[in-house]
Amino acid sequence: MESKRQQKVGRQIQKDLGEIFQKDAQHLTHGSFVTITAVRVTPDLSIARAYLSFLPDKNKTMLLETIRENTRFIRQKLAERVRHQLRIVPHLQFYIDDTAEYAAKMDQLFADLVIPPAQPDEEEDTY
Repeated sequence: MESKRQQKVGRQIQKDLGEIFQKDAQHLTHGSFVTITAVRVTPDLSIARAYLSFLPDKNKTMLLETIRENTRFIRQKLAERVRHQLRIVPHLQFYIDDTAEYAAKMDQLFADLVIPPAQPDEEEDTY
């Protein structure tokens, strides 16, 4: 369970990373739209795990590798934005957020289920 401070810092980092990817790091995304779906911060606020979603979603692993290679650049841009709110800028770790794909897969599985209708009981016992 995250503390209120972790949640606040996570939301601020999420907002700032979104702006960084839209304005300062467009060259890293090769024309793809990057959405930061969540940011989880460790209790000591030293590590921030950012979960990314890409549109269009082809070459996700290549985009993620490019972003991971440029983590230092992204962290510097983040530091410029949060220097008055945070004493130490957290180290960034990036992951692909696959919850939308997982949900779509589960929906497809449920849609493909064939459930036979219940047979009415011939004799119902009444006690």
